[in-house]
Amino acid sequence: MTTTLETLSLDDRITGSLVGAAVGDALGGPVEGYSPEQITERHGGRVHGIVGPWHGENWRTARPIAPYHKGDGHITDDTLMTHALVRVYAAVRDHLDAYAVADHLVPDLVTNPRWIPELEAEALPLQRIFLAEKWLVARIHYGHNDPREAGVGNIVNCGAAMYMAPVGLVNAANPAAAYAEALDVAGAHQSSYGREAAGVFAAAVAAACLPGATPTTVVDTTLSLAKDGTRAAIEEVAEVAARHTDFESALAPLRAAVAPFDTVGPDYRAPSLAARRPSRLHSIEELPIALAMLVVGGGDYRRTVLGAVNYGRDCDSIATMAGAMAGALRGEADIPQDWAKTVAEASRLDLHAPASDLATVTRDIFTRDRERRRAHESAFASLTGAR
Repeated sequence: MTTTLETLSLDDRITGSLVGAAVGDALGGPVEGYSPEQITERHGGRVHGIVGPWHGENWRTARPIAPYHKGDGHITDDTLMTHALVRVYAAVRDHLDAYAVADHLVPDLVTNPRWIPELEAEALPLQRIFLAEKWLVARIHYGHNDPREAGVGNIVNCGAAMYMAPVGLVNAANPAAAYAEALDVAGAHQSSYGREAAGVFAAAVAAACLPGATPTTVVDTTLSLAKDGTRAAIEEVAEVAARHTDFESALAPLRAAVAPFDTVGPDYRAPSLAARRPSRLHSIEELPIALAMLVVGGGDYRRTVLGAVNYGRDCDSIATMAGAMAGALRGEADIPQDWAKTVAEASRLDLHAPASDLATVTRDIFTRDRERRRAHESAFASLTGAR
């Protein structure tokens, strides 16, 4: 039987999403923090694939990137955290909550050395993750805070959202359940619109797994669930994206559309005084732009991810999210094989192993959900006298 987008299997979508997220992350890493104009000047045009470090051989010492080797197919903390969350699912083999983060994710970050591509060394993940992720360790491991409240006080950014694809995949084709679970998981890490973005991104990935899904249906699903500034930002940006089929013409209009909701400001490396503070009016920039690039690219993996990469600013996270959604929508076959091969080899990662593990766990969880649902139906029937 010929495989179509409607008949893509669960395994196809999970593999496409996790491999797609990692590849997007690696493509975006070397140009993270720069503007589209700076990217064009540095690379003599738009980025069309894997490129080397921004500062070439001086990556170990050149600020503000040092000491990280971003580029040459190296994944960043987005993928490190995504794979860490997959390992939590593999350990728990059920739906997760903030306590699972405290019991499994945080210990993994502080006790298990792993190969860190950007450091070109084996190290604890804690030594690589950003300060917003170190917050998990500070609040839970050292501070002994209630996991459900540990995210309060952290900077509000995309830190929790960037690794929530596994939550969407475990709840494949059930966006509302993905949204609720991700909000619970992210409570250990973020608050306000950072936590909201985690729930909405997980829902988007789950929606992309629905048979017959399109970029438009994914966006519509997010709008049905998102709240406050996150919903408003997605709505504004999606309206602009619908007018473009090429990322080049969309770059400036998309930035203009999201700017009123973004607290960071025009200079990504010099955030405004109001940057990353809790608000009901604002949104992270990364998720609305990732959804917009999915629309502009028509769901095509290459076009979607290259749009995210060339947008600049926090483009490794934008491309991670865009790659996860496009990969879930169209499967692994839509991801350029040479990109995936280079990323796997350069990062010394088996990009397929986490997907295989998560696909198995997802089936186990679905079986448990079905048993729980049937038990509830039986109990409710007894309560109502239904026969």
